[in-house]
Amino acid sequence: MIIHSLLDTDLYKFTMMQVVLHHFPGARVEYRFKCRNPGVNLAQFADQIRDEVRQLCSLQFKEEELAYLKAMRFIKSDFVDFLGLFKLNEKYIDIVPLPSGELEIGIKGPWLHTILFEIPVLAIVNEVYFRNTQPEPDFAEGRRRLDTKITQLQAEGLSDLKIADYGTRRRFAKGWHEEVLRTLSSRLGVVTTPVQTGTKLPQFAGTSNVLYAKNLGLIPLGTMAHEYLQACQALGPRLRDSQIFGFESWAREYRGDLGIALSDVYGMSAFLRDFDMYFCKLFDGARHDSGDPFQWGERMLAHYIANRVDPRTKTLIFSDGLTVPRTIELYQQFRGRCQLAFGIGTNLTNDLGYEPLQIVIKMVRCNDQPVAKLSDTPAKNMCDDEKYLAYLRQVFEIEPPAA
Repeated sequence: MIIHSLLDTDLYKFTMMQVVLHHFPGARVEYRFKCRNPGVNLAQFADQIRDEVRQLCSLQFKEEELAYLKAMRFIKSDFVDFLGLFKLNEKYIDIVPLPSGELEIGIKGPWLHTILFEIPVLAIVNEVYFRNTQPEPDFAEGRRRLDTKITQLQAEGLSDLKIADYGTRRRFAKGWHEEVLRTLSSRLGVVTTPVQTGTKLPQFAGTSNVLYAKNLGLIPLGTMAHEYLQACQALGPRLRDSQIFGFESWAREYRGDLGIALSDVYGMSAFLRDFDMYFCKLFDGARHDSGDPFQWGERMLAHYIANRVDPRTKTLIFSDGLTVPRTIELYQQFRGRCQLAFGIGTNLTNDLGYEPLQIVIKMVRCNDQPVAKLSDTPAKNMCDDEKYLAYLRQVFEIEPPAA
């Protein structure tokens, strides 16, 4: 069994799920799986994946897991009570192998009862694929690569550079994921409070994975994902105000906690138009997840200054396909100009010398209406309704990508 606990997922799934419970309990959604690697035959593993998902649907939260969630100041007791009754239901997910070798995974049902499928299902697909294609993994090579990353991070002048693990969904295997986290913790030192002082500053800020945060004494990290702002396209008062509606609903729920806004659901320009002085002051910062990160960072800093906010009081989080060398470059460009955080995913948890799977599960409908994101990286867009995409571009004044 690959997934042993419903906590083996990213924190932002729980933070979004709490908003769904309190604000949108009747919303119905549809998600779709996509593998961006050409020529990968996942269909042959459909039965194994289906068996793992069936076991995932047998899990319930344990009392100590609920107590761990309840101890987080932003998790409310009624949400924990709901999780105490919660199970994923197999009737909401279909796994269909196609003659082309592609694998079709569709998730459809109440948002409240389907939101926790995404991360463990992606982790299952990854682990099933790699245990079949790499039955004798080269962990020695993985350890050598991890050692190189740690050595790079410990170079002179980088003592206050902190990284976090965002790699649950695309990890090579759960056992390897845990080994990576233990190694990073012991070699880099663990951040246990937001501000720590000392002769040797810890450089490992935490993990998005709630189970490993609990078991290894790490800080769990995460706020919102694209699906939340996408769903607001169908749940808000009108489409043009959906991003503003999403941010305001989030602020009403968390009252200043979890104040990192995701900036790329409609592209950076549309984000900055909506992220006015009110939101600049209300939110603690923003997260980058597509497009050129250096340009994004410069635009964010200029935007704060234009809105009379000191950028040094705000946090920029970089999380798009980071490697350690790229992280160091970004740190060197923006250090001292703002607060910085870096979430590294696949390059931490699936770097053993094999090509990682570029797989995603994205929301495509909410309340029977198409939803989409218009990322600053066009390849990341996912929507099966071209008319809706064109309408979305028109509403948010976004130029279509060059042919």
